[in-house]
Amino acid sequence: MKYLKKKVLIFDVDGVLIDSKKNMELSWKHVQEVHHLKNKKFKEYFRNIGRPFYDILKIMKINKNFEKIKISYQKESLKQKKQIQYFKDVKNILKKLKSKNFILTILTSKDIKRTKNFLKNQIKYFSLIECNNDSIKGKPHPDQILKIISKLKVSQSDCVYIGDTNIDYLTAKNSKIDFVFAEWGYGKNYNYKYKCKKIKDLIKYIKVKF
Repeated sequence: MKYLKKKVLIFDVDGVLIDSKKNMELSWKHVQEVHHLKNKKFKEYFRNIGRPFYDILKIMKINKNFEKIKISYQKESLKQKKQIQYFKDVKNILKKLKSKNFILTILTSKDIKRTKNFLKNQIKYFSLIECNNDSIKGKPHPDQILKIISKLKVSQSDCVYIGDTNIDYLTAKNSKIDFVFAEWGYGKNYNYKYKCKKIKDLIKYIKVKF
């Protein structure tokens, strides 16, 4: 087995750290009702998760009221926060990785308010959180990962992105860093080079003993 000698672990959030599908579904249902978008099904929205919210709306051919739809979605998502759950072993693994001096960071298309709200106390394990904002291109563009690399003053070879969709893979590829596919998440497995059935399997690639 080829080990990945990394010191910076960059995590996606939805489908990797937390199971948020039900939260998304209820939030999108609210959007459908408020903005009269009954014909825009959740399955189509969910198929494109990982991309910035506005990009998803454009793909779904929703061409107006972007900001109002976004506000409606985010408010309902916060109301439905009880639907959010960590995937099995995530909390424990994050704690152990931090204790082994790995630099843990986040790259997500979610906004910063909900990211902090949903991750709760576990947010303390992350040295850097890069969320979606209007000042920088989102996934699959490399800009956010390159920003993380610049801020931490590390090299691309020091980093790996752990994600669960092909958008995450393309983001890592465009950033010229390695990618580990989280099989427990939401995306289709395209036979990626590195993949884990559960988060505990991550240790087999980064060669660390707990």
